[in-house]
Amino acid sequence: MKKLFQPIDNAPLIIFRIFFGFLLAAETFGAILTGWVKENFIKPEFTFSHIGMEWLQPLPGNGMYFYFATMGILGILVMIGYKYRLTLSAFTILWTLTYWMQKTSYNNHYYMLILVCLIMIFLPANRYASVDVKQNPEIKSWSMPQWCSWVMILQIAIVYLFATLSKFYPDWLDGTFTKNLLANKSPFPFVQDIFNQKWFYLFIAYSGIAFDLLIVPLLLWKKTRTFAFIASLIFHLFNAVTLQIGIFPFFALSFAVFFYPPEKIRSIFFKKKAVLDFDNLPSDKNKSILLYFFLPYFILQILLPIRHWFIKGDVLWTEEGHRLSWRMMLRSRSGYTVFKIVDKQSGQEIRYNVRSKLTEKQFNMVSDKPDAIWQFAQRIKKEFASQGKDVSIFADTHVSINGKKLKQFIDPKVDLASADWNYFSHNDWILLYDDKEK
Repeated sequence: MKKLFQPIDNAPLIIFRIFFGFLLAAETFGAILTGWVKENFIKPEFTFSHIGMEWLQPLPGNGMYFYFATMGILGILVMIGYKYRLTLSAFTILWTLTYWMQKTSYNNHYYMLILVCLIMIFLPANRYASVDVKQNPEIKSWSMPQWCSWVMILQIAIVYLFATLSKFYPDWLDGTFTKNLLANKSPFPFVQDIFNQKWFYLFIAYSGIAFDLLIVPLLLWKKTRTFAFIASLIFHLFNAVTLQIGIFPFFALSFAVFFYPPEKIRSIFFKKKAVLDFDNLPSDKNKSILLYFFLPYFILQILLPIRHWFIKGDVLWTEEGHRLSWRMMLRSRSGYTVFKIVDKQSGQEIRYNVRSKLTEKQFNMVSDKPDAIWQFAQRIKKEFASQGKDVSIFADTHVSINGKKLKQFIDPKVDLASADWNYFSHNDWILLYDDKEK
């Protein structure tokens, strides 16, 4: 405990703030430039918010362009350390609302950005090389408590740990998923020929497990640290090029600064920074932030990824407990859903054009994701209710995991308009994988 509060050079935290702010700006400005904002917020008639957040919808017109541009500017302000806690808090709120607002283009690093933003708000990352220091020199500091590095290491360790555990299922272990993932990923025929080789996609599958399992211990050990960093660089750059998963590979790489001795980071990035005898500096004895924020925070971070173990059924099939669990790049889903809408009063089936209400991405989501199917059924129900009609809604859904045989997914006899969504346990209208087709 005493060592956690021992002062160390704050160079790792300062350079991470700069990297982090740049990545926040790159993510948000990039979302505008690549058309991501248009596809997910401007073009759709509505968004599939997280359940319970249906009231949270995009700003009208071109409002979301200004929304994301504001986040981009806030990212730059975080990078330069201007009113650091205020600008980072504002970004965190806006980004969290964005996260809750749509899940059609869900990505784990969107969730991770929220978590790291929350952590960084509580860390003294503006005490050096910042506009805040220039405006108020009294806050300048060359040190930080050692726990500031350890909370960042623990966060990335949790991500890698649960990413490892989730890969221990048959389609990963026999290379089925990685084979499908690498199919048609290269524009060069000779490279694609390598991707199609069994030895290669099995190598990718098992190197993925080995990397996720060992990267944190190897970075912690001095003798293997540089080797581990090079391996991390190759691994994440390969993912960035072949999988095109946004800023996540670079975001993950930026955590490396917390594994190296602070003096090493200072010598690389802040050559003019004062060198002090940190061993003789007084320890920070304020334990309240660790006890009242970080302890509950990390308990929750351990509980969320294991909650699906206590929900009936295989999360790979049901999706219940999938999000917030670091189940990254793990499986492919495909399928179809046909809605049957029946007027309760007349008993007649009503024709409904699903495609006219959804973008292509949304339509694909409603084809195989249980929460989206249920939410869309509720939306259809409200639409007909506004016309004075009370309807029953049934879904004939078949789903395939990793290109395997389609199986019935939703009980076609259950009226989804009347069904509830259970947040914490299995929804019985989602058929289990081993259930016989009805």
